[in-house]
Amino acid sequence: MDELDANVSSKEGFGSVEKVVLLTFLSAVILMAVLGNLLVMVAVCRDRQLRKIKTNYFIVSLAFADLLVSVLVMPFGAIELVQDVWIYGEMFCLVRTSLDVLLTTASIFHLCCISLDRYYAICCQPLVYRNKMTPLHIALMLGGCWVIPLFISFLPIMQGWNNVGIIDLERISKPRLGQDLHVIENRKFNKNSNSTYCIFMVNKPYAITCSVVAFYIPFLLMVLAYYRIYVTAKGHAHQIQMLQRAGAPSEGRPQPADQHSTHRMRTETKAAKTLCIIMGCFCLCWAPFFVTNIVDPFVDYTVPGQVWTAFLWLGYINSGLNPFLYAFLNKSFRHAFLIILCCDNERYRRPSVLGQTVPCSTTTINGSTHVLRDAVECGGQWESQSHPPTTSSLVAAQPSDT
Repeated sequence: MDELDANVSSKEGFGSVEKVVLLTFLSAVILMAVLGNLLVMVAVCRDRQLRKIKTNYFIVSLAFADLLVSVLVMPFGAIELVQDVWIYGEMFCLVRTSLDVLLTTASIFHLCCISLDRYYAICCQPLVYRNKMTPLHIALMLGGCWVIPLFISFLPIMQGWNNVGIIDLERISKPRLGQDLHVIENRKFNKNSNSTYCIFMVNKPYAITCSVVAFYIPFLLMVLAYYRIYVTAKGHAHQIQMLQRAGAPSEGRPQPADQHSTHRMRTETKAAKTLCIIMGCFCLCWAPFFVTNIVDPFVDYTVPGQVWTAFLWLGYINSGLNPFLYAFLNKSFRHAFLIILCCDNERYRRPSVLGQTVPCSTTTINGSTHVLRDAVECGGQWESQSHPPTTSSLVAAQPSDT
């Protein structure tokens, strides 16, 4: 095979063993995404305490978007990858590609909204959070997560705007060997296996616009929000440590307030580490795809098809990881999961909150009262507790207590 044919053939067929291994892996990814996101949605619908927390509206909508990715997008991609052929026709290829862009972008937008919600809850006064995260604002944010992706998915893809200019570019820049066949047909048709594929190619304007809207802007907002949360969490831990030292009894015996303060420092540190895990997984899963998405049009579409497939499925894996990152690490969600998985066993039911007291300690800093509340004893809730405007709640962003 000459050099041109080597570039034309972007996919090679798999042997029997490779197909079994690949099918097993892809099935595990899809099953993990379906079950994990379904569990999150059922938990919030069944648990009244979880429904009271504003952040969980974003969690449920995120789970729904990731569930649709795992049901409407992943299976068809897995079938094409294993069978080495697209058998569903040109129109359904466009629909499936549009759904892919819509749902994955919606998933990323939800991650961005969760980071902004946590920023207002952790880094701002409770009154500011209540003013920012009203039911109307939450509804608008959720609506934007679903409506905005439509303008970079179904609208341009069904109109073919993403392909404008690629044919002319190919004929001008690569009139090699007298061939006029443009790059779209090259990637769509495999001469070796006589197979057709559902390929998605983008011109430079669409690649830049889509990548900036779907990834780079949300990524920048998430970095800024989680950086501020990280700094605030570390500052809270340092502040509590200083208060503990200043108020230590002379006899050296630890007081209940000191014990709660010490546990709070550990909780703040775990929350900061959890934020690093969240950002690390998000970048690892989606950055390779969106970097390649911008680079490919500027290198005459020479990125191999295998690289595209690997990076795309790496992004899909993020839809299966989200339930673990945003729900399974939360104690209240884990408690709700136990109830569901154990078929409403009474031993796992949440005890009545009537008559219970929440261990906490208070101190005064610059004339304002700070409530040091144990996130684990309070159920590990996401949302900051409501206090008067002069009270700042030192609540961890997302406690990962086990």
